[in-house]
Amino acid sequence: VQVMEFGGGLVQTGNSLTLSCVASGDLKSITVMGWYRQAPGKQREMVATITTNRGITNYADSVKGRFTISRSDDGNAVYLQMNNLKPEDTAVYFCNAKGPLDGLRFVGDYWGQGTQVTVSS
Repeated sequence: VQVMEFGGGLVQTGNSLTLSCVASGDLKSITVMGWYRQAPGKQREMVATITTNRGITNYADSVKGRFTISRSDDGNAVYLQMNNLKPEDTAVYFCNAKGPLDGLRFVGDYWGQGTQVTVSS
């Protein structure tokens, strides 16, 4: 499985940006896809995830009400609509795909190369 992100860039505070992620390969076993981010000097953190079968979403508290994750009908792509961006949203954003689930852990864990999002004040 390969995942690739698109859509990062430089925006001003309060503006919007949409990230896209396309997955390829054997996707039948993928059960959840999502977005993570890593700011300089900080650990990578979950931003939003969505299950591939029922579309159940989960968000970090810091982005609730501002970011929306969605997926394509064929399950090969996920999107992150980011509204009302803040300087603290500045980070490298990574797309992730996980699956299948074996007990409490995912057997596969696939990451993209990341795309930079910079929010200027």
